Amino acid sequence: TGIGTFEGEKLNIPPEIDGYKVTGIGENAFYGRSILTSVTIPDSVTSIGDVAFCACDGLESVTIPESVTSIGIEAFSGCSSLTSVIIPDSVTSIGNGAFENCSGLTSIAIPDSVTIIGKNAFSYCSGLTSVTIPDGVTSIGYYAFYGCKSLTSVIIPDSVTSISDWAFYNCSSLTSVTIPDSVTSIGDGAFSGCSGLTSVNIPDSVTSIGDWAFSDCSGLTSVIIPDSVTIIGENAFSDCSGLTSVTIPDSVTSIGDGAFSYCSGLTSVTIPESVTSIDDYAFSDCKSLTSVIIPGSVTSISDYAFSYCSGLTSVIIPDSVTSIGENAFSFCSGLTSVTIPDSVTSIGMEAFSYCSGLTSVTIPDSVTSIGVEAFFGCSDLTSVTIPDSVTSIGDRAFSWCSGLTKINFTGTKAQWSSISKGAGWNDNISGSLIYCADGTVTLQ
Repeated sequence: TGIGTFEGEKLNIPPEIDGYKVTGIGENAFYGRSILTSVTIPDSVTSIGDVAFCACDGLESVTIPESVTSIGIEAFSGCSSLTSVIIPDSVTSIGNGAFENCSGLTSIAIPDSVTIIGKNAFSYCSGLTSVTIPDGVTSIGYYAFYGCKSLTSVIIPDSVTSISDWAFYNCSSLTSVTIPDSVTSIGDGAFSGCSGLTSVNIPDSVTSIGDWAFSDCSGLTSVIIPDSVTIIGENAFSDCSGLTSVTIPDSVTSIGDGAFSYCSGLTSVTIPESVTSIDDYAFSDCKSLTSVIIPGSVTSISDYAFSYCSGLTSVIIPDSVTSIGENAFSFCSGLTSVTIPDSVTSIGMEAFSYCSGLTSVTIPDSVTSIGVEAFFGCSDLTSVTIPDSVTSIGDRAFSWCSGLTKINFTGTKAQWSSISKGAGWNDNISGSLIYCADGTVTLQ
């Protein structure tokens, strides 16, 4: 390199070269020198440049002197043999990706002088078992500890105000985490894939839980969401298969897409009056959920909101709801009864398809259209009441309702004839009788 001397596989960087003081290690200075096992940096050096020792996969140890104030981007990235490093109190920032892919690193002490842990700073340090984050740190960067699969616990200091996106993603051995009262937001995917996490205390300071924040935390059995939270992001708790119950506080106004989807152990949920919408897939595949009370504040049940909730036996839809989305309750095979209020004007495509346990349903006068395959495959459905307000019945709306023998229509035979009926709307129910106000019609 021209700036140091080698003793075998050890590099000693001198404080001076040809009378010039060495104050920094430049970008890419020792990139890819796999033969290098150790390096001594003199006190004259104040900065370690970007990619300076990147991909030195034979480097086992490095001593960083007190004179260094910054460690550059990807400075030690890919140093897979590096087992320990001491960062001195002089360092104020650890650059993006500074130690990423240092798979041999088992512990790291970050000094109090550091205020910023950069993006990907320690990502994929798969051997890292513990880390101390000092009180001076205000932000933990994106992907900072992403994929640190051996990390078992972490204490986040009071100085931190936000946990950035995917900061601890896939830290599968993480069993406990302390989130301080200073944190106001938990970023997207912040603890996603932390399958060893059994409980988490979210402080009252937090106002938003990001998308995928705790998704795939399969060991999580309980969570308390404080009254300060107004937003539960998309898929925030999806795939938390160990979660058995959850209380959503009155402060929450919307439950994001897929927020609790695939929580297969969830048996009960309390939705507060503050919630106005239950978004797409919010509780989809919550197979152990037996009952749910939808509050009067909700105006719409979105697509797939409760689809595949096979343990759901009953549901009361309040008068505030005006629309039931596509597949909203599809494959709820345990559902035996449902009350659709007069406020509903449309029943979405496949809204109750494959609800094989549903025996009867009354469609209110407010409904004008029954969507495509709305009740497809409801094999135990024996009777249905359709009001004269309905002007269209979608394709295959009641097809394969093999037990359906009776349809009550509140209008006349002429009105029944005028309804627009989609292709195959009555497949496999031919022979059923339509009971109209002025007589009966036999389905062909």
